[in-house]
Amino acid sequence: MKQSAALSRWIKRLLGAANVGNIKVVKRVIVSIIGVTVLLIGIALLVLPGPAFIVIPVGLGILATEYAWARRWLKKARQIAIDARQVAGDIVSGRGRAGGGDPRL
Repeated sequence: MKQSAALSRWIKRLLGAANVGNIKVVKRVIVSIIGVTVLLIGIALLVLPGPAFIVIPVGLGILATEYAWARRWLKKARQIAIDARQVAGDIVSGRGRAGGGDPRL
């Protein structure tokens, strides 16, 4: 009987220490470390050989799960990619600068 009571107190203490607030903080720290690491690797790949334009949005996507500023930057990066794809499609199809294409170029 004493042993089950001691075990019950031990479990209550363990569950009390691992409350929801601590889990959220730990999750945020882990996501931050992984996201910043991936983002820094992507920035380094701007000057090193590698797929920087793939790795940077992945890092921002990881950080966007926890931070609003990363969501805004990711939205801007998506818009830049969409615009670049549009311009590239115009150039390939012959509607580039000489063809009276996008005046922003």
